Amino acid sequence: MKKKHIYMSMGAGLAAAGVVLLIWLLSGDKIGPGIVAPKKTAAVAEAATAQASLTTVTEWYEAVGTVAAKNQARIEPRVAGPVMEVRVKAGDHVKKGDLLVRIDDDRLDSRLSQARQQLQTAISRRGEAAQAVNSAQAAFSRAESDYNRIKNFYQSGAATKQDLEAAQAGFLRAKAALERSRKAFSGAKSGVKLAKEMVHEAEIALGYTGIRAPADGRILKRLVDPGDMAAPGKPVLIVHAAGGLQLEANVREGLMDAVRPGDVRNVRLSAAGTTVEAVIDEIVPSVDPRTRTFRVKAGLPEVQGVYPGMYGKLLVPYMEIQAILIPQNAVRRVGQLELVSVKTKDGWQRRYIKTGKVYGDQVEVLSGLSGHETVLTQEPGNNGR
Repeated sequence: MKKKHIYMSMGAGLAAAGVVLLIWLLSGDKIGPGIVAPKKTAAVAEAATAQASLTTVTEWYEAVGTVAAKNQARIEPRVAGPVMEVRVKAGDHVKKGDLLVRIDDDRLDSRLSQARQQLQTAISRRGEAAQAVNSAQAAFSRAESDYNRIKNFYQSGAATKQDLEAAQAGFLRAKAALERSRKAFSGAKSGVKLAKEMVHEAEIALGYTGIRAPADGRILKRLVDPGDMAAPGKPVLIVHAAGGLQLEANVREGLMDAVRPGDVRNVRLSAAGTTVEAVIDEIVPSVDPRTRTFRVKAGLPEVQGVYPGMYGKLLVPYMEIQAILIPQNAVRRVGQLELVSVKTKDGWQRRYIKTGKVYGDQVEVLSGLSGHETVLTQEPGNNGR
């Protein structure tokens, strides 16, 4: 028990000595709350300084968004069937007209063969109908000639009424046969036209078994593999067509008047470690009632290493405030403490401050300065401290 008490006393003593040592290292003198006693040195008097300033700064709202392709095509088949071949994968560059996916064409090829056979049959029927028209026309011409001849004979008394009636009946029969043959020929012509249309449709459907790139671009997603069933309405590929990228960001409804089409705004792309200027291309004029935000689309310049789906922030100005700014290199950090050296009539004081947002090479001071002080930025012989 006595040993334990001795060890605890020694631990407390060491802790107290450590605190005293830290205070001595920070100031080399007695420290009051918030201000350290002036440190007078001739060398520091020649140090680089800067002026703390009360400045009007713009506050920015960071609208979270996602990088997306401006022109994105969902490639869907127009005919159903098993997928036989997929010639591309995600990331591949394609040219307009390149074959991307091939669907089984056996069924459609058979359909085309049947349509062509039906066309040949229809053409044969049309030929037969044309011959029938010619035969009926010849028979009609003979019947008409006989009828006219017998009628003349009857009028001159060289033929009987019975002969005239027989010739007239033959003429009417030939005329009816000619009309029937002409109607049959017209039907045969329509049959040929319909058969040709069926062949054309079958050829188009067979062509749809080869899915080709609609434009130059890059494959974003491959959604099928050989053996999968393709069907209309079910996409097989997603293609980023040429046209660049954009950030689709959700901006809170209160800032509807802060953005306009054509405005230039900064976009921060964390994954690429860069901030770029983007032009507002489109503003969706409706608010999502669940998030109370509206969609803004900003066109991005070409940036190496930026791809659809990446995270980004659209910076929208929403208010101006008064802030005390000092250079970042004027702040000295010891652990979680932040200190600056402030010039006074008695020399330099070390003063505790609390910093806020960073504006370029300046940092906001939330407490500890009033905005008119001269601060030390670099001591002689120390490069950046």
